[in-house]
Amino acid sequence: MSSKINKKDALDYHQFPTPGKIQVVPTKKYSTQRDLSLAYSPGVAEPCLAIAKNENDVYKYTAKSNLVAVISNGTAVLGLGNIGPLASKPVMEGKGLLFKIFADIDVFDIEVDATDVDKFVETVKAISPTFGGINLEDIKAPEAFEIERRLKEELDIPVMHDDQHGTAIISAAALKNACEVAKKDISKVQIVISGAGAAAISCTRLYTKLGAKHENIVMTDSKGVIRKNRKNLSPQKSEFATSKNIDTLEDAMKGADVFIGLSLGNIVSPEMILSMAKKPIVFAMANPTPEIAYDLAIKTRKDIIMATGRSDHPNQVNNVLGFPFIFRGALDVRATKINEEMKMAAVHALADLAKENVPEQVNITYNKKNIKFGKDYIIPKPFDNRLITEIPPAIAKAAMDSGVAREPIEDWDAYKDQLEERLGTGNKLMRSITNRAKSDPKKVVFAEADHLSVLKAAQIAYDEGIAIPILLGNKIVISKLMKEINFEGRIQIIDPKSKAEEKRRNHFAEVYWDKKQRQGITLLEAQKWMRDRNYFAAMMVNENYADALVTGYSRNYPTVAKPIIDLIGKIKGIQKIAATNLMLTKRGPLFLSDTAMNINPSAKELVEIARMTNKTMKMFGLTPNLAMVSFSNFGSSKSKTGKKIQEVIEYLHTYFPEINIDGELQVDFALNTKMRTDKFPFSKLENKKVNGLIYPNLESANISYKLLKELNGTESIGPIIMGLNKPVHLLQLGASVDEIVNMVCIAVVDAQERKKI
Repeated sequence: MSSKINKKDALDYHQFPTPGKIQVVPTKKYSTQRDLSLAYSPGVAEPCLAIAKNENDVYKYTAKSNLVAVISNGTAVLGLGNIGPLASKPVMEGKGLLFKIFADIDVFDIEVDATDVDKFVETVKAISPTFGGINLEDIKAPEAFEIERRLKEELDIPVMHDDQHGTAIISAAALKNACEVAKKDISKVQIVISGAGAAAISCTRLYTKLGAKHENIVMTDSKGVIRKNRKNLSPQKSEFATSKNIDTLEDAMKGADVFIGLSLGNIVSPEMILSMAKKPIVFAMANPTPEIAYDLAIKTRKDIIMATGRSDHPNQVNNVLGFPFIFRGALDVRATKINEEMKMAAVHALADLAKENVPEQVNITYNKKNIKFGKDYIIPKPFDNRLITEIPPAIAKAAMDSGVAREPIEDWDAYKDQLEERLGTGNKLMRSITNRAKSDPKKVVFAEADHLSVLKAAQIAYDEGIAIPILLGNKIVISKLMKEINFEGRIQIIDPKSKAEEKRRNHFAEVYWDKKQRQGITLLEAQKWMRDRNYFAAMMVNENYADALVTGYSRNYPTVAKPIIDLIGKIKGIQKIAATNLMLTKRGPLFLSDTAMNINPSAKELVEIARMTNKTMKMFGLTPNLAMVSFSNFGSSKSKTGKKIQEVIEYLHTYFPEINIDGELQVDFALNTKMRTDKFPFSKLENKKVNGLIYPNLESANISYKLLKELNGTESIGPIIMGLNKPVHLLQLGASVDEIVNMVCIAVVDAQERKKI
């Protein structure tokens, strides 16, 4: 199932709740008159005078050190062409968002109304003092070459045209590894380049620096092979003109080792692929439609090593593997430019990272048992958290070695620690979970599909390939709502009360009655209850008509939880089910337990809650570091709560020493690693970043997660039910569409895990 973006959804996403995708957020306190006096007049005069005396102090006292300009004139917007500066703004804001979420770099997007090279360069130079670096974007060739060349020469901050160099760096890393897998010498391979734009020229130049020979390269454009005897060639095309007596792409492909596609979709035929040399390397990078479809190419040649620009196939050549981390490294040493040495450092760092053992979290994210270097894995995955700790240091070191770094790094271990901290945002985990759900979508019952928000969530889950929805409710109502929101596809709609479902309803009733007949339940009662959508939905999961269930949107939590617990039952050995909330905080993902089920759990029940939380966190690819929290630290209070927690910790340390847990701890000590380690060096959590909090009772846990959600704007996912026999997850009353979609992702991943058992 491929991702489908609805026009209205795309427009709504950009308009609501606030137009655009980025904003300016203060980084200093501003609550008192003194704060404002320091921020502006008269306090602001001091840093101004300091910078006037020493211009380098601008990096010390302003945001310049972490601020990049994404600049375009909108003359070559990917897939849209020359749409102008205003129409390009959403793309530039999107680029700013990627800079922030992958490398914690702040961005101002600048759209320049100038197509003349001199005017564009003059404008960028005039505003350059604001920024620590400049990312040029979506500027058409050949102007793009001249603009970048001049700005690099005339400015003393890093400048890079990502359309050229981003693709070049990522594809060069992939090419280096593909040649290794195919056992081919890059200096001898015959390369065909389809396309002669800015990206193609930049890619080919970088391939030659990697070892490819000019005489082994054939470049083509819309007119065919670029030959030396063709008239009116641009300087860039002349650089790669061939003397070979061939005219067409089809001719060029015969016997070629490598095909690089940076042109148009569906221009390469299976016959062309068959005409290539043994173990052909094919990078079909036209987006969204590759030069040859991935499935067709691998069907045509079993020995092919294939890469595309798409996320739904192996070996995605994605610029996000490069530009955030290249600028991160350049900014961190205050480089005066991004030079060839830094670009090559990125190539080798990416290529080397793909050869290292892949962390389990990456395997889990992509729902693979063991991702390893080979034909289907020649470049790292975009959600590999090692990128930020491996690529920026390589860039920074290359900048230092080549003499363009003004602020050399001395303590590399400390620098890597800083980079890890920049990963903070918990949203990365949710993106990882969503990506994992898409890798193997499951059948999910939406028990309240005749509610618009639930149906919209089902539509997103279907369009994005997250889940295969089964919609429960009144068919007429659901069908009408589906037409209103343009929800199309082969979707199963079931009305549990309908005549059509009588046979299955009676079957479910008999199964349930057979289980409960000695507990005072009659067959008539069972038949009556199966007309209720929650009972019916639960039985669908129990009887394997579906893989998972989400419900609870329209009813309060206890009302929904009771029949679910009754029908689904608990995992063998579990005495009490519990709930955890995943909070996507700025410091990273944080799990809070138990937020919904057990009012005042005993010590024995808290042990179970801690173990289930530990298991749930591992399911999402995290290394759990759990703190049992209270109002005291390590026995400083002799209260009943303190004693209960001490009993839990003693039991877990004795019988489950593999679980990283300690307490009791006050929340500030639990979350502040330095404060905790300084005060309690004996703790099992010494120098560990706590990412899970176990509360002594429901009251404190529930208050905490709702307080975080409302005051901090922290996104909450959950409560996630732990301990049930099947993947059933309950929504909060009136949950938003996004919250429902997130819970569907959780349910799918839960179902995936259970299939493995």
